[in-house]
Amino acid sequence: MAAAKSTPTDSLSFCLAQLTAAAGEGLGGGKDTATNETPLGRALLALRTRHVKAAGGIERFRARGGLRPLLALLRRAAAAGPAPSQAGAGSAPSSVESAASSGPAPSPGSAPSPASPATPSPAARLRKTLDLALSILANCCTEGACRAEVRRLGGILPLVTILQCVKTDSIQNRTARALGNLAMEPESCGDIHSAGAVPLLVESLTACQDSQCRQSVVRALRNLADSPQHRLALAQQGAVRPLAELLAAAPDPALTLALVRALLELSRGCSRACAEQLSLGGGLGPLVGLTSHPKRAVREATILILANLCAQGLVRPALGNAGGVEVLLGELRRRRGLNGASPASQQPLVRAVCLLCREAINRARLRDAGGLELLMGLLRDPRASAWHPRVVAALVGFLYDTGALGRLQALGLVPLLAGQLCGEAGDEEEEGREAASWDFPEERTPERAEAGSFRSLQSWLISEGYAAGPGDISPDWSPECCPPPPEPADLTSPTSLRTPRALRPPGRSPAASAAEEPWGREGPALLLLSRFSQAPDPSAALVTGPALCGLLAYVTGAPGPPSPRALRILARLTCNPACLEAFVRSYGAALLRAWLVLGVAPDDWPALRARPARRSQHRELGEMLLQNLTVQAESPFGVGALTHLLLSGSPEDRVACALTLPFICRKPSLWRRLLLDQGGLRLLLSALTRPAPHPLFLFFAADSLSCLQGLVSPTGSPAVLPAITLNLDPPSPCLYEPLLGPAPMPAPDLHFLLDSGLRLPAQRATSATASPFFRALLAGSFAEAQMDLVPLRGLSPSAAWPILHHLHGCRGCGAALGPVPPLGQPLLGSEAEEALEAAGRFLLPGLEEELEEAVGRIHLGPQGGPESVGEVFRLGRPRLAAHCARWTLGPGQCPRKRALALVGLVKAAGEEAGPLTEALLAVVMGVELGGKSPNLDC
Repeated sequence: MAAAKSTPTDSLSFCLAQLTAAAGEGLGGGKDTATNETPLGRALLALRTRHVKAAGGIERFRARGGLRPLLALLRRAAAAGPAPSQAGAGSAPSSVESAASSGPAPSPGSAPSPASPATPSPAARLRKTLDLALSILANCCTEGACRAEVRRLGGILPLVTILQCVKTDSIQNRTARALGNLAMEPESCGDIHSAGAVPLLVESLTACQDSQCRQSVVRALRNLADSPQHRLALAQQGAVRPLAELLAAAPDPALTLALVRALLELSRGCSRACAEQLSLGGGLGPLVGLTSHPKRAVREATILILANLCAQGLVRPALGNAGGVEVLLGELRRRRGLNGASPASQQPLVRAVCLLCREAINRARLRDAGGLELLMGLLRDPRASAWHPRVVAALVGFLYDTGALGRLQALGLVPLLAGQLCGEAGDEEEEGREAASWDFPEERTPERAEAGSFRSLQSWLISEGYAAGPGDISPDWSPECCPPPPEPADLTSPTSLRTPRALRPPGRSPAASAAEEPWGREGPALLLLSRFSQAPDPSAALVTGPALCGLLAYVTGAPGPPSPRALRILARLTCNPACLEAFVRSYGAALLRAWLVLGVAPDDWPALRARPARRSQHRELGEMLLQNLTVQAESPFGVGALTHLLLSGSPEDRVACALTLPFICRKPSLWRRLLLDQGGLRLLLSALTRPAPHPLFLFFAADSLSCLQGLVSPTGSPAVLPAITLNLDPPSPCLYEPLLGPAPMPAPDLHFLLDSGLRLPAQRATSATASPFFRALLAGSFAEAQMDLVPLRGLSPSAAWPILHHLHGCRGCGAALGPVPPLGQPLLGSEAEEALEAAGRFLLPGLEEELEEAVGRIHLGPQGGPESVGEVFRLGRPRLAAHCARWTLGPGQCPRKRALALVGLVKAAGEEAGPLTEALLAVVMGVELGGKSPNLDC
């Protein structure tokens, strides 16, 4: 088969030469256009179909300088004036091939007959030239270097002029395509906006009927929406409504995809103008319908458009009426159920669902569609912690929806809210004033510089009646402040924790001024907690360990003065009789005292942590709250409730009641009957060695026993206990030392032989009178009575030393301190334990007391610590056990050391709780250990 014949248009140089010549001569220029345009048309066609489409062809065309004459040709065409349209708007050829299909092109050397019917008119030739030139330019602008070159050569303005002058669908299509490609560069995008192309594109979109042309225009508008400023300009120039109207007309699938992609771009950071036009164009219903489109790209784009629209309050009610609430909830639920779904894919939907909670009609739809459960799932998810403040603020919308609040409480909202009080703020952006509730659009505030957190709640506060109108919301407020709902004044709140009220500006109502108080990031959570606390019986939700810990952590850990609302919540709970039993069961009263009065939070135990400096203010608050509980406990209802808990409650409730009573009962008749006559004290003591029902149980117990001791002995004097007086007077003269010198006086008539071989001198008569044991040994019928060297088995020299001193009448000479190890060394297995055992074996009770006094002086003295208490208790000596209990519960003891000492005592006691119980009981009641105590049987 013969090779195809080569033509001049196969050469890029020839085509460029024809293009350059035409650009220089113009499109008509006084010459015979019938002889000049045919080579140009063929050159343009070759460039379009062959050279530019070849691999690397666009780069070669640009490098050979083809863009300059091409733009010059378009510039001359734009200056030639508008070309007449064909018979119909859609009658113009939609492709270059159809434009050139009127007959075979003549050879370059032949001249066509002027009378030929196939000879096109000048207007038709101009249109074909524009078609080909615009197609070449649009293809070239798919590469970045060409786009930059076209902008440098000033090629944007001729395109806008052609868009304005030539109203043929094919020309409009290719011009919009070229502008859309150029708009991919930010600099060119700005120039296209400045040249006034947007109104022309909008006009073309409404006028043309060709789907391809519409797709090119829609794409150009999408690419022109590359920044917030450009998106706003497009919306203000009416670019959104035609898109919505086209979407509502159910176009073909390709145009539908182009429309939703353009609307997605235009709705980013959705402006008021964009939302208004999309709603007026009837686009909400079609958008909701497209969320079930079979094509994934259409579905996902539509979902994001709906999420973006939620940023405008004016469109949210209509969006809910169209079914948008259910769609967005379903999509968020689906994405949260996907394994490996990134939080970024959920973020716009979370934001949209939270914004939908600002209108009552959408809240009802959201509640019925399971939205409350979904929001609670977000609050429980640690991966969604950045959205937690937004979710809590959204739940404020349900503040007066009793059914929704009950459901949220059942789902566990209260402890989650308490945990939010001291959590870190998320990275969510502030909402503009347009996002405020649209329930009362006529009361929108005027334009002014306000913080987003204030703007987003202002309309809602007006709608809920917290302010009568915009005039009641002071322009002098800090952006971080927001008015709370009016609540009853709490006369029992500590004045030192109250926030000073601002002076009322002129024209302000006193009610509005009295309602002002700080509104930080914890404001929404406190508002909801306050609402829960106003229920007749809020105990099940708020008087729990997690909820109380969250409130107390906020009150004591806030960087500045805490919100008065938090203080009112605590005061309201402690003044509610229905909460008394819950405070007892949850160890709430003990927690209030430990955290506020004593300054020990759960995180401070057992390791110490630095606390804020406002200790006196926290103490005042804690004492006020405990006084509230005392009023409830000593009322007839409280007495009956406490008696029922102590006598008929579960074992855990009985222990909690016994522990709490010393904190909230001040009437002697009440606490004596419950703790002493009805066995509450012994019940508490017996629970010390069982598994702890609360992390701070031993701390609470030590504090409770100390308080009870103060109630029994109001003067604060120490209890009368065994005579371990820790005598710090100078030692008495030693009566045994004269026997140890080189000339002993009197001379010893006896020596004791130790296992080590050491011989210790002694006086037989003096030693025999020290105890019944030595009287029988040395003066009785035993063989030792006739021996001058009497063995003492099982004694080391250090342990024997205080015994020999005691046998010869030494009392308080310091010999008892010898076998006691220094502070920090163990007592079990020491020579002190050996000496104590020997003193008991030899029937020397006085020496036992002296040795116990020596142990107490060293290990339980001013230098002793909580860790020493357990060591001393392990010796198993009743008097030392009582001394350990007295050291632990002493009135001047530090609460932390007291609790640590009790921990040591419990560990030392192990399963044998009897000695510890008796020792603590003796100290609390102020009786001699082993003496007659009050009737404390259970």
